Amino acid sequence: MPKAGIIYNDVKPIATRTAIELKDQLTAAGWDVCVTTSIGGILGYSNPDGPVCHTPVEALTPPGFDPSMEFAVVLGGDGTVLAASRQVAPCRIPLLTVNTGHMGFLTEAYLNQLPQAIEQVMTGKYEIEERTMLNVKVLRGETVLWEALCLNEMVLHREPLTSMCHFEIEIGHHAAVDIAADGVIVSTPTGSTAYSLSAGGPVITPGVPVLQLVPICPHSLASRALVFPNNEPVNIYPVNVPRMVMVVDGNGGCYVFPDDRVYLERSQHKARFIRLQSPEFFRVLREKLGWGLPHIAKPNSVELP
Repeated sequence: MPKAGIIYNDVKPIATRTAIELKDQLTAAGWDVCVTTSIGGILGYSNPDGPVCHTPVEALTPPGFDPSMEFAVVLGGDGTVLAASRQVAPCRIPLLTVNTGHMGFLTEAYLNQLPQAIEQVMTGKYEIEERTMLNVKVLRGETVLWEALCLNEMVLHREPLTSMCHFEIEIGHHAAVDIAADGVIVSTPTGSTAYSLSAGGPVITPGVPVLQLVPICPHSLASRALVFPNNEPVNIYPVNVPRMVMVVDGNGGCYVFPDDRVYLERSQHKARFIRLQSPEFFRVLREKLGWGLPHIAKPNSVELP
C-alpha cells in the first residue's frame, strides 16, 4: 500500500477541513495516510532566565513520517511550508505545497487547483526541486545549546530595542570582520526573497550554490550584502551587548549571550518540493512580487493563477 502524508495549519479552518477531506480521498484511493499539524515544526523560544532548550533536528519528524512515504501535502501559507520542511527534510519526503494563506511565495498550487494536483502527483507526473537548508546552532564552548534546520534565514539582533551592535564574523577560513549594524541576516537563496530582500540584499535564484550575509541598517556605507560559497561555514560572535536574540525562519529562536557563538553551515538535509511543471523561478517572481512587469500594465501582461 503506498504511503502519503498531510501536514496542515490547524489555526486555519479551511486547511483543517481540507486535510480531513483529502485524507478520506487518499484513503479511498488505496493510500496509507498519516496526518499531522505543522505545530511540531514551529520553533520555540528559550527562556533567558532558565535552561536553554535543545531539540535535535531529527526529533521534529512526526510519528509515521519516514523515508517510505512517497509524498506529503502541505496545507497552509509560507510559515506552514517552512515548518513542514523542518519536519520532513531528514526523511527526504517530497512536499506538495498548497496555499491556504496569503502570498504563498513558497507554495506550488492554490486550493482550487488541489484536485488536479493530487491526481497528477498520485500518477507520478511531477518533478522534484531541491532547496538548500542551513544548520543553525548556538554553542557555548563546544556544547550545543540550541539548533534548527533553516530554509529561509537566520537573524541576530538586539532585544528589546533595536540599536547599534557590533558583530565579529568569520566566513570559512577568511579573516574575521567587524560589522556594526542593528543586526545581521544570513540567508539561503530561498530566503533571498524574504527578510534579506527587504534589508537590501539581492534576489538569488534557487540553484546557485551560495549564501548571503546582509547587515541590517549598517553603520558604515561600505557594509553591504555579501554573497559567498555555501560550502563555507559562518561563525558570528556578538561583541558589545549583554544579550541578543536569534530568530530562524521568522518564527522562533533563542537568546545569545556574550560567551556564545552562532554557527551556520550548509545542511546535509534539503527541502524537496514537488513541481507540477518545470521549475520557473522568474514566473514566481512575476506572479508573487510583480518582478519584471511593464511600467504600464497591458491587458495580458500579468500572469494569474
